[in-house]
Amino acid sequence: MNSLPILQLRRGKDESLRRFHPWVFSGAIARCDEGIEDGDLVIVNDAEGNFIAKGHYQRGTIMVRVLTFDNEDVNHDFWVRRLRKARCVREAAGLCSDDEGQTFRLVHGEGDQLPGLVIDCYGSTAVMQAHSVGMHKCRHQVAKALMEVMGDKVRNVYYKSETTLPFIKGEGEENGFLYGESVDDVAMENGLKFHVDWLKGQKTGFFIDQRDNRALLERYAKDRSVLNMCCYTGGFSFYAMRGGAKLVHSVDSSAKAIELTNLNVELNYPGDTRHQAFCEDAFRYLDKTKNDYDLVILDPPAFAKHRGALHNALKGYTRLNAKAFECIRPGGILFTFSCSQVVTKDQFRNAVFTAAAQARREVRILHQLHQPADHPINIYHPEGEYLKGLVLYVE
Repeated sequence: MNSLPILQLRRGKDESLRRFHPWVFSGAIARCDEGIEDGDLVIVNDAEGNFIAKGHYQRGTIMVRVLTFDNEDVNHDFWVRRLRKARCVREAAGLCSDDEGQTFRLVHGEGDQLPGLVIDCYGSTAVMQAHSVGMHKCRHQVAKALMEVMGDKVRNVYYKSETTLPFIKGEGEENGFLYGESVDDVAMENGLKFHVDWLKGQKTGFFIDQRDNRALLERYAKDRSVLNMCCYTGGFSFYAMRGGAKLVHSVDSSAKAIELTNLNVELNYPGDTRHQAFCEDAFRYLDKTKNDYDLVILDPPAFAKHRGALHNALKGYTRLNAKAFECIRPGGILFTFSCSQVVTKDQFRNAVFTAAAQARREVRILHQLHQPADHPINIYHPEGEYLKGLVLYVE
């Protein structure tokens, strides 16, 4: 058990680990054994040589992602236990039920004590994604445990990590099925169908984290003219249509996203003339739009992926929201989001409030939104809270 390479911390640098934070930063390390490679399982000791944690090593700012604070073997039984715990969380949230074709996230990285790993379930197909070299190297072990834990609920496991990992020589970086094979890329969410682009789509092919917020939008859509900015695959659009919207416009700068949006709308509402999609830059589209809509969704990609981009990101959120306020009719509703982890709730709210003041609109908060229960936040890892949203009534 103790034949693993060891990293020893500097004196006083074990405090966050004693509070079960799952990251070890490079500046905390005093020394490490020679020959450690990215993805290796390592032991982390304090300055006195006492065991603290075990996790995956990777060169960079975050040098160890902790898998366990117990000196236990990381083997098949370990993966099974972790995945069973993750499944229990989803069952407690009313997911992972016997409903046919249910869509949910089974593993959410640190939120499920499996840093660097994401598993999304689309009906009988699980899409697995590694965000660390260690999880990449363990992909076959994880997939085997997944099949055991999920039983007949999962028949196919698709591995999709080409865009989330650095090149790893000789490690087989290509995407592909680890178990089974499926040509059916249509999944179900709250009774609505959508295509999942496992191969080239963002994340695992769909933005599951907006499921609850899409359902909320449906309640506000009746008889409204709806603008879905940065629509990606059109999730908010076809929920708005089911909610009784009289008109829905979907806008994205990606032609592939617009193609998927049109396919998804056609899956659910074939031949419905209420919907139109436009491939155009968000700011350019909003520049020519004045008082045309009474429900607007702003769900842009992350404006800041690191702290160095925070200032420009906040300016971007302010500018985008100000444009949206200009095009909403009095009595309209704005659903606005940030998925930038480094942007706090208070910073995002301040950017939106600044935009409202610039546009000289009276605004009330109706809802404060966040990620759903299948994207849990480890209480010891507040960085796991990334999705922020506001639903605003605009006079």
